[in-house]
Amino acid sequence: MKKVVLMIAAVVLTTPFFSCKEKTAEVSSNTETEAVETLPSKELALLNSSEIALDEYRYVTAPSGLSLREYNNLQSEKVAKMPYGTKVKIISAEGKNTMNVSGIKGAMDKVAFNHKEGFAFNGYLSKYFPPERDITVKGYASELQKQFSEVVYTETVTGSTSNPITTETLLLPNIPWHEAFGTAQRLYDFPDEFEFPYPKGKDEEIIFDGKPKKGIWISQLEISRKENELQKIEYVYSSQQFSSKVTIEKEGDTMKISRTEEVK
Repeated sequence: MKKVVLMIAAVVLTTPFFSCKEKTAEVSSNTETEAVETLPSKELALLNSSEIALDEYRYVTAPSGLSLREYNNLQSEKVAKMPYGTKVKIISAEGKNTMNVSGIKGAMDKVAFNHKEGFAFNGYLSKYFPPERDITVKGYASELQKQFSEVVYTETVTGSTSNPITTETLLLPNIPWHEAFGTAQRLYDFPDEFEFPYPKGKDEEIIFDGKPKKGIWISQLEISRKENELQKIEYVYSSQQFSSKVTIEKEGDTMKISRTEEVK
């Protein structure tokens, strides 16, 4: 009789133990399943948000800054001034050009800046962050290539040891003329008085530097047009020691900025 009682007790005590062990196993299994499924989802979400961010954000390229306005017209009250190089979020884009400002076509996009929302002229908003004053062309290209693999930089040296000729080229796809001009002006230190030339004008035009730097013999902007469309913009400058030419021209959907410098 005692043996029977002991056997029954053992069965009763053992049953909850197995039951608890089974429940623990179920919880563990569910947790592992959730972890395996969640990690890729998070990584995918981060990837998508990063890609979206590249499309939603733009940089201010206007040298003196860009006005944020209350409504989508240039006569609207100014809400703020967005400095050169500022990164702003595009809330909604116009999608087509509706105005022309000093030869620059564009429209008013709704943007967010410094906890404020308003409208800004997108002719001075670029997907490429603009260069700082002291950065080299090669350094600027290297920074851009971290986000935009389509940006190309090349450098070649010809001539002789005593008279080397250096040519460097920067290719920026899908940007307008005025943006290429602004980038070149910043990288190669064009005189500030050289403003972006209007597309409409003489087929051949030369603008002279009114206040050239000391020691510079030639400093001028040469503009080529055809049927009121820009074909080429060149900044030519030289001294007793060197001569240099910066050329901006369009090749397909890419703007090509190149400089050839010869040491005399």
